[in-house]
Amino acid sequence: MSNPKNILLVLTNVPDAATANLIAETLVTQKLAACVNILSPCQSTYMWEGKLTHDHEIPVLIKTTQLQYHALQEAIIKTHPYELPEIISINVDGGLPQYLQWVSTQLSA
Repeated sequence: MSNPKNILLVLTNVPDAATANLIAETLVTQKLAACVNILSPCQSTYMWEGKLTHDHEIPVLIKTTQLQYHALQEAIIKTHPYELPEIISINVDGGLPQYLQWVSTQLSA
């Protein structure tokens, strides 16, 4: 069985559905992610270059392993239109063992 500590949940936000789909398809077809969820648009509020900014963005949730993370991060950077894309990695401390094994199996083939 897969060790859940090897599984990562990676978060990013993108400006539009086309970018979300491009990133999702790139990561899954290159076996850098087992599954990518594209969520409903949200509003992000943040400071950028000294200005308060409000943008509509699409959150993207990516399931991967630690082994694929660096290549996944590079693939996101190459396809992401932002100068500084949000890419956050969260270690998965638990979950349904069969699902975690599926994630590992998808990326080890």
